[in-house]
Amino acid sequence: MAYAIGRLCADVGITARHAKLAAGGATHACARLHCLTASREGSMNRYALLILAATNRVYTESSVALTQAELALFGDAVLGGAVTEIEAATIGGVRYVTFAAGALDARAIALLSNLSSVHALFQREGDLLRPLTLHKLDRFDDDLITIQKYSGKTNEQFTKLLLNVTLLATSFASELLDRRFHVLDPLCGRGTTLNQAMMYGFDASGVEIDRKDFEAYSTFAETWLKRKRIKHRLHSGPVRRDKRLLGRRFEASFAASRDDYKSGALQRLDVVNADTTHAGEFFQQATFDVIVTDAPYGVQHGSRTSGKDLARNPLELLREAVPKWSGLLRSGGAMGISWNTNVTRRDELVMILAKAGLDTLDAGAYSGFEHRVDQAIVRDVIVARKP
Repeated sequence: MAYAIGRLCADVGITARHAKLAAGGATHACARLHCLTASREGSMNRYALLILAATNRVYTESSVALTQAELALFGDAVLGGAVTEIEAATIGGVRYVTFAAGALDARAIALLSNLSSVHALFQREGDLLRPLTLHKLDRFDDDLITIQKYSGKTNEQFTKLLLNVTLLATSFASELLDRRFHVLDPLCGRGTTLNQAMMYGFDASGVEIDRKDFEAYSTFAETWLKRKRIKHRLHSGPVRRDKRLLGRRFEASFAASRDDYKSGALQRLDVVNADTTHAGEFFQQATFDVIVTDAPYGVQHGSRTSGKDLARNPLELLREAVPKWSGLLRSGGAMGISWNTNVTRRDELVMILAKAGLDTLDAGAYSGFEHRVDQAIVRDVIVARKP
């Protein structure tokens, strides 16, 4: 089967890397080959993405450039390089990101529907825009993402972008629409990343050292599940080992529909109140597909390591924690970290990731995510894969 797929890839001009990915799973390979074959055989079409306005004005200003980089990664990782000529454009006084591709099939549209800032997708026909129906992964109402309001909350669209680009870096990216990924945020705060993972239908786990943030998120998750009348089971309490208190834990098992709940097709949320450097005491090694976190910016939020005082530079925390996090990541999984470039250099993070056995992805669009948050914060993203 792998040989046949490899020959078919050669026939339509797909690279050896895509042939290798295709050989890993016939179902996903056939879906991707269908889309790519259509791109090669049909004429190139022009498409336009309408950008979703962010509640944060500064992020809105950056969203077009960020969408261009994110779209390029989608094109390379799951659409076989079929997306080209990615540009910013103004149509009728409104900002769009435009691109060229062959005729997009249903799977390709479903993948692009999950771009972090997409509001609508159109096919351009002369001066007209023909809307294409989006089919997002979203399993729940969007208030799961938007209802929490508190000082220091990471922008929801950026959180989705960070999760997306990390998912696309995994060896399992071709399964994005079908796999129930297991996501860990080892500095989860009040759960913005966990909520986005839940929205996608994934299993979500987190570690948070701050007791108030842990309790606030646990209360939110329990209240939201009850108010939305989502079938669920909850468990919370202290975690002890050898009569020693390790931390506290909140666990929820739930499903988007009653039929899924009855059949046992459950999503799981698992949050621990503990030091992130002790995450290995709560979670099994090599069990997470993706580790995603927003490192302390050293402005409003500092960082703590192993009982030490608050520090403004997150480097010490990351030097101690990243090797522990890497052990929790399965082979082929990826780690994505956002950070404030005003307090930490990129090359320092590359070195930390390399010492933890991770390969940083720096080429192409992965270098296109730096943007201003405010006067004191210039945020960037670094992504690395575990061999």
